[in-house]
Amino acid sequence: MRSDNKIIPSFLMANTSLIMIIAAVIWAAFSGDMASNNHRTRTNTTDSQGSTTPQQVHISMVGRDKMRISWMTRKPALSKVEYGMSSGVYDTSVIGTSTTYYYLLYKSGHIHEVVIGPLNPNTVYYYSCSADASREFFFKTTPPQLPINFVVIGDLGQTGWTDSTLQHISQANYDMLLLPGDLSYADYWQPKWDSFGRLVEPLASQRPWMVTHGNHEIEKIPILHGTPFTSYNARWHMPFEESGSPSNLYYSFDVASEVHVIMLGSYTDFSQGSSQYKWLEGDLNKIDRKKTPWVMVLFHAPWYNSNKAHSKEYESVNMRKAMEQLLYDARVDVIFVGHVHAYERFTRVYDGKANKCGPVHITIGDGGNREGLATKEASFGHGQLEVINSSHAQWTWHRNQDNLSVAGDSVWLTSLFSHPDCNPQ
Repeated sequence: MRSDNKIIPSFLMANTSLIMIIAAVIWAAFSGDMASNNHRTRTNTTDSQGSTTPQQVHISMVGRDKMRISWMTRKPALSKVEYGMSSGVYDTSVIGTSTTYYYLLYKSGHIHEVVIGPLNPNTVYYYSCSADASREFFFKTTPPQLPINFVVIGDLGQTGWTDSTLQHISQANYDMLLLPGDLSYADYWQPKWDSFGRLVEPLASQRPWMVTHGNHEIEKIPILHGTPFTSYNARWHMPFEESGSPSNLYYSFDVASEVHVIMLGSYTDFSQGSSQYKWLEGDLNKIDRKKTPWVMVLFHAPWYNSNKAHSKEYESVNMRKAMEQLLYDARVDVIFVGHVHAYERFTRVYDGKANKCGPVHITIGDGGNREGLATKEASFGHGQLEVINSSHAQWTWHRNQDNLSVAGDSVWLTSLFSHPDCNPQ
């Protein structure tokens, strides 16, 4: 009798947990729509394409002279990209691969990937996917040397403020977009990954989008779906293999020959001795600062934060304890993070104190998410980093104020390599 009495409550608790999880998934989808509707009307991203028509097209850089083209079709289609330097004239074609994934009752469309190249730098290419001539796209490769202009946004989402941010970005003269986590805010509701792909396609198909994950990409549900990052890894394949990383959740790449960008994972093991830590240590040791004077790092949860939102969270506190020394010794120039829905800049800090050889920490988690801003004083927006030469770069944060891209903060940054007292160890 005692045994039976113990089993029944355990059974009820397990089922109660499942009900709560399912309710949370439904509420996440519902609240996301409500937030979007209450916080300005978002762009219509209804799927109006044919079953084999390419959609959700986005590109990412692979090595110095290649590009990964990713897209989705609802039904099976040819994983093929045709491309050339003139509209409608394609002198090269490449066959790639396609995959699908399951998440609870959801089955994705067919996710296609093709890596094309070698490509010429600073060049416009026109391309079509799945041998479908009804939709032609184009992209511009990055320049071979400085100057280069990055757009940086975090916590993007799918609201009217997202629309405003994307509109402002479309007017910028930039070469690459960097995103330190929290992309779609699908939050378990997989169709929102599809609507996000359609929403960002006009920009993500024209310039490489280099992203890393945030907490909203985890999407792990105890018992029901035990694998984290299923949707993120399936849809946003980054060039981790080329940087010797064992995981799509952290990687690095070079751009414009003089900038090294490192993408880290706040929500995968970062402890000393972990695969990520060992990879980061090796990656930093490979950098020749005489050839690559600029080093930037992106991850999601900020190490320094004056806002009450997300203050002293495990990922922030413990990742800093594990990795800050590595980044300081390597003289990383600037760190971009998201998670806190506000803009904030800490000028050169290490171990909680001002330090002329420490990195600049910039929180840019104000892309347009459905959860709102961290404070009443904050504003949605985006940032631009123009690396002018080996020693100087200009950072500007643009507010989405009154539907205009207003410059809210601007500062000149000097590379630590060029600082006589801060030569990398």
